[in-house]
Amino acid sequence: MIKTSFAITLTFLISYSAIAQTNGQNPGTAEEVIAQLSKTQAITETVISPDGTRVAWVTLPSGTAPRIQVASIDSPANAKNLVGAGAASRKGSEIYEEHGIAWSPDSRSVAFLSDRSKPGQLQLYIVSAAGGIAKRLTSLTGFLDGVSWSPNGSTIAMLFTENAPRASGPVQPATIQTGVIDTQIYEQRVALVDVATGAVRHLSPPDLYVYEYDWSPDGKTLAAIAAHGSGDNNWYVAELFTIDVGSGRTNSLLKPGMQIASPRWSPDGKSISFIGGLMSDEGVVGGDIFLVPAAGGPSRNLTPGLKASAASLVWPRDRILFTENIDGESGVVALDPASGELKQLWRGPENVSATQGNFGLSFSADGNRSALIRSSDQHPPEVWAGTTGSWRRITSINQNVKPLWGESRSIHWANDGFNIQGWLIYPRNFDSSRRYPMIVVVHGGPSSAVRPSWPGTFFNTTVFSADNYFVLMPNPRGSYGQGEAFTRANVKDFGYGDLRDILAGVDEVTKTLPVDKERVGVTGWSYGGFMTMWAVTQTNRFRAAVAGAGIANWQSYYGQNGIDQWMIPFFGASVYDDPAVYARSSPMNFIKTVKTPTLILVGDRDIECPTPQSYEFWHALKTLGVPTQLVVYENEGHHIARREHRLDIMTRSLNWFNQHFK
Repeated sequence: MIKTSFAITLTFLISYSAIAQTNGQNPGTAEEVIAQLSKTQAITETVISPDGTRVAWVTLPSGTAPRIQVASIDSPANAKNLVGAGAASRKGSEIYEEHGIAWSPDSRSVAFLSDRSKPGQLQLYIVSAAGGIAKRLTSLTGFLDGVSWSPNGSTIAMLFTENAPRASGPVQPATIQTGVIDTQIYEQRVALVDVATGAVRHLSPPDLYVYEYDWSPDGKTLAAIAAHGSGDNNWYVAELFTIDVGSGRTNSLLKPGMQIASPRWSPDGKSISFIGGLMSDEGVVGGDIFLVPAAGGPSRNLTPGLKASAASLVWPRDRILFTENIDGESGVVALDPASGELKQLWRGPENVSATQGNFGLSFSADGNRSALIRSSDQHPPEVWAGTTGSWRRITSINQNVKPLWGESRSIHWANDGFNIQGWLIYPRNFDSSRRYPMIVVVHGGPSSAVRPSWPGTFFNTTVFSADNYFVLMPNPRGSYGQGEAFTRANVKDFGYGDLRDILAGVDEVTKTLPVDKERVGVTGWSYGGFMTMWAVTQTNRFRAAVAGAGIANWQSYYGQNGIDQWMIPFFGASVYDDPAVYARSSPMNFIKTVKTPTLILVGDRDIECPTPQSYEFWHALKTLGVPTQLVVYENEGHHIARREHRLDIMTRSLNWFNQHFK
């Protein structure tokens, strides 16, 4: 249970101006960086038409409502707004939400979600692909997501959580709970909308939370990844189901014993493919590609020994196409499901996505063409489309936005028999005759990976490079990008082998580049926050630390967080069955060794890494006389949303390191 009364005793942040005055801080570099990033027009999703001739995307210009735009891939200069204002628009300059583009199978219409008719309540709309006034199909109350047309175009499916008090997902701020706890669970169900009449039918049962689904080629069945119980918690134990479109009858096809994502039917409807592996965060996908008969039976690994991590997939015609994390880069691969033969279609040191935060591409029906959002740490996001691997740029909306930080380079080092990769961002005004401080940034997860991408404003660590630091972003064991064995290499070993990998990377940089080894700091958010807390209990080589949304005590954390199911695959058992394995990796059990000044940051309604974890670590450091500060951000979850809070995190972190590096 999360109580507001607990957080009242801590430091709440209301506005950045008040913070700066109170603490005597000068926003300086952080304000400059966030101002520059605010000039970037966000592109939140892009979708290619099934016939491969057009591409639609959503842009979010700063301070204005989103725009759905469409262009011919062969004539991108003639892009236009897809959705006319019509009767559904709001008066004045009120900002609304609009996303969830889905093309009809014949490429003539586009469905999308919008809250134009009522602030905060999305509804399903359709509009002609030629543009015009959109038609609203639904009048629902709850959270809508995951729009997809049936193969014959008569029905639109979507994920619907009726009367949901908040958006789904554990990174969202928790609903404040009082009274009898856990008596109401809001299940995300598949709903079917008749395109002609707008009639809505709940398909999946009310006790099953559906995370993802895919239409069978004949439109008679859905493949779905789903689980009973809390949607935030049970993704980690989700099963592969089939759902009969006519009757709604469900059948558990596979209990995989691992985390699964991206269910996709074979073109003949006889098999279902999916990605399976060790995954620590819903939506952050990595693993091998598996195949299971649609009629039931054991699954088969199609990519055993893959030295990369599959992240998303589609199955057009006779081949599976998938994106991958590979050695800190992005890739697109074609897989022959019969022979297992792999063909690399493209690879590059950048980030690719079809929707914001979702590593993947949008493919035409035949798989020959695709659309994506491309970015790197040196190039802001733009829409690209065309033949896969030979895309052409469709937009140029961010061409005048330039980085305020240094260049990045991929580096490698060896440790404990592993080949470790990471990214090193150079200082903004690098001069080889100078010596520089360095900040080590540990990514979250742990099942994740750092790839070059245009930074956002949440936990932006390029601000250190902009202030003339080196920034090391390692991908230690437990990360994606080197194969499933590498991702599993930290099981029951949190903080040990992965920290050795990180420290070996620090050694590699400090012996080859002008880095002052006496001025090295460490920071991270989520798992990176844990690793920061852990690192300062294991070594005194870091001069200062900033722990964001960390985990101080795995034993108490098990009973405090809202997603305890994620821990069992990594620790091998629950904390009640094997408390020793949790104690072994808990920073609190080594707290008296800490000498490193540590700043601690967290949201007050964080489900994934609850506030008490940060409070416990801060309380111990304060008691032991270690320089420390705890900042709790009001009405924030695991993902910090408010601009003034993000700016404070950047500024406060930079000031903390500057203060302790003098």
